[in-house]
Amino acid sequence: MLKKFTKEENSWSLYDWGSSAYSIIITTAVLPIFFKESAKAGGVDAADSTAYLGYTIAIFTFILAMIGPILGTIADYRGMKKKFFTFFFVLGVTFTTMLAFVPFDNWLLLLIFYTLAALGATGANVFYDGFIVDVTTNERMHKVSARGYSLGYIGSTIPFLLSIVIILLAGKEIIPISTTNASRVAFVITAAWWVIFSIPMFKNVKQIHFIEKEGNIILESFKRLGNTFKEIRQYRTLFLFLIAYFFYIDGVGTIISMSTAYGSDLGLDSTSLLIVLFATQVVAAPFALLYGKLATKFSEKKMLYVGIIVYIIVCTYAFFLDTIVDFWILAMLVATSQGGIQALSRSYFGKLVPKENSNEFFGFYNIFGKFASIMGPLLVAVTAQLTGNSAYGVFSLVILFIIGFIILTRVPEPKEAPPVDVIVNS
Repeated sequence: MLKKFTKEENSWSLYDWGSSAYSIIITTAVLPIFFKESAKAGGVDAADSTAYLGYTIAIFTFILAMIGPILGTIADYRGMKKKFFTFFFVLGVTFTTMLAFVPFDNWLLLLIFYTLAALGATGANVFYDGFIVDVTTNERMHKVSARGYSLGYIGSTIPFLLSIVIILLAGKEIIPISTTNASRVAFVITAAWWVIFSIPMFKNVKQIHFIEKEGNIILESFKRLGNTFKEIRQYRTLFLFLIAYFFYIDGVGTIISMSTAYGSDLGLDSTSLLIVLFATQVVAAPFALLYGKLATKFSEKKMLYVGIIVYIIVCTYAFFLDTIVDFWILAMLVATSQGGIQALSRSYFGKLVPKENSNEFFGFYNIFGKFASIMGPLLVAVTAQLTGNSAYGVFSLVILFIIGFIILTRVPEPKEAPPVDVIVNS
């Protein structure tokens, strides 16, 4: 399988293998539970601690959404993309490790370190996504992007499973550490896994599409950013896709972020939720690859339609959610499409952007993705409050997928670009 991909493509994909451990262990599973316990030990009630965590996520999301296009525009200059990627990578790894050394009842310091770790992880991903135009051709982009997501799901299950085992053994007092320290071990495992599998990215991936430096690069970057807005008609196809992406990825992100809440409502304990999340990662990996293969036969756009339709079915099924079995079925349905729809969105966008300005435009891609993560939960919350039924809140997400689907139908297929001639087979 590795022989089918170039050294650059393999090295780029392996970063997903390493960094996805952060997404599942820090963002989704272990840290939120650890924080809730830390806040409780610090005398904060459950409602306030949930709110504080929500505010923290909103803060780093807003910061990154604002600086993404600016930093991306600067990163388009020769040699700058890797420097920005390295800075955010080091920031993320450092403060992921530092999470393990925060005193248990110091929930505020924990949130500060989490903010810095999240800025590093999500910031590095902006430039990682931008590197896709440097490692492959337009014709192969959907395969490489899907493979990255697939490897991310597979790779993240290994440290996640190891972390779950350590936490469960600590809880049963089979190993001589507390569950608190077991969670701290999980944070260190995450950082170490992330670092090890980022090494090929640093060694083999280089920026081959760039703009030559001219004068004051910061001043010139702001001028270029301003010109992009002025000439927005020239990029009509690209921004039309971003609007479609804004709506449907909002629905995807909301379902992912609220999945543990759905499970808790059905009576699943934290251990059961971790098992469901693990199973979802395992199932999502082959389906991300399948989306990439089917995109070769039917086109990325048609497979994006399929992914959106699956999510409409998910929202409808969630409306009738009643048992733990229903939750498992829902989780598996989500697993079939969450990796595919994200991977093909990235590659489809990568085909639309001017290669030498890829980071500037992936900065916009980040803005639309980040701000989308605000509207979906708000729609769910408002609908649930107005109707008095959380099931209606979940079902309301269908609106986002339908709007995204309709706008996507208006986006022309990307024009084929000449292959990147500097890529050689590994």
